[in-house]
Amino acid sequence: MSATDLTHLAAPGTEIAVRVTPKASRNAITPQDGRLRVYVTTVPEAGKANAAVVKLLSKALGVPKSRLVLVRGQSARDKLFRVLG
Repeated sequence: MSATDLTHLAAPGTEIAVRVTPKASRNAITPQDGRLRVYVTTVPEAGKANAAVVKLLSKALGVPKSRLVLVRGQSARDKLFRVLG
């Protein structure tokens, strides 16, 4: 399910709550309990997992990575991203 279509969330100012699972067996995004579960295969060290999440989200949203900013949760599993205009 890595080709999840989230373009309806790509409006500027939209805040997207995600729960990240690092070291997963595959990269995927699934909706769950009003937020997105994001599974990435990378390890959670030196920002690698965050970078993988941004890459996956930007592809699903259809926006450049530069339009996604991590608002909260730099080192937590629960993160909040905002789409910039």
